[in-house]
Amino acid sequence: MEIFQSLVKNLLVLIGVLLLLIISLLIGSVYFDEIWQPHSKEDIVEWDPKTVVLNNPTASSEVKKGFLILDSTSHFIGPLSRNFKYAGNNLSCTSCHLNGGTLSGAASWIGIFKRFPQFSGRENKSGTLVERINGCMERSMNGIALPKESDQMRYILAYMKWLDYGLPKLNSKNFKGYPKIELPSVAVNLKKGKSIYLKECVVCHGENGQGMMYQNENKGYQYPPLWGSDSYNDGAGMNRVLTAAAFIKNNMPYLQATWKTPKLTDEEAFHVAGYINSFPRPQKINKENDYPDKKLKPMSTPYGPWKDNFSPKQHKYGPYLPIYNFYKEKYGIKKTK
Repeated sequence: MEIFQSLVKNLLVLIGVLLLLIISLLIGSVYFDEIWQPHSKEDIVEWDPKTVVLNNPTASSEVKKGFLILDSTSHFIGPLSRNFKYAGNNLSCTSCHLNGGTLSGAASWIGIFKRFPQFSGRENKSGTLVERINGCMERSMNGIALPKESDQMRYILAYMKWLDYGLPKLNSKNFKGYPKIELPSVAVNLKKGKSIYLKECVVCHGENGQGMMYQNENKGYQYPPLWGSDSYNDGAGMNRVLTAAAFIKNNMPYLQATWKTPKLTDEEAFHVAGYINSFPRPQKINKENDYPDKKLKPMSTPYGPWKDNFSPKQHKYGPYLPIYNFYKEKYGIKKTK
């Protein structure tokens, strides 16, 4: 009888252990689903940095650190950082490279490793991805270059490389840069640009282009400043009207426009880009050294010297068709920005 009771007792203990294991697995499964849900290759997943990156167990700590640097740049390597002061303003890299650099039409980083080394007209040589990142640091971030062997650069590269294999499908189409706009036949009309700005942009970026900080200001800007001392400097690509217009056309107003369904027309984006870039911003030194081969300089670059006789005002605001035709006929170059 005692043997039977012992067997029953052991059996009950075993059943209890099995039940606990099953419950643990179920809880773990639910928790894991909240963190990361595998998707089929055909599902397009909505961007959510917490689930896609930060709480994703397939992303390494270096990948997560890279994302945080790019998404909260000022906090980690800029004015809000206690230890590292590489970025000179309070923008984040993801102020332009939207959705953690994954959004098509917003200079996505998906596939960027395959595009480098890449020829750069600005330096007139083949450049590495590290050099391209530091170009942004010195221009869009109005700061100084990251040391090539620094932990911060290693984390950034880890995140960008991970984008090529660690992500679910986030876009119906992946491509680099911004989809181009049609060259307007007119010059920028600053009055039209201001009217569009006040209608479509002022809610987020402010009447004076000052942007809007997060409630927790240690996070930096929720909506970046578009001009003034805390914005990109005058050597940045975004200071070219045609580049800024392409970004605006395909992405703004934020959460309302995409490359597939823009809200503004090409010409509206052009005028508002000119208005935004009509205001003062930080000055980059030694800009005259950009584009050693001056005929490769984008036609909307607002600072000289150029390989033509068009005025600084026309280079800044257009009209661009005469400049386009000049380079096409004289040098066989079809300029797009």
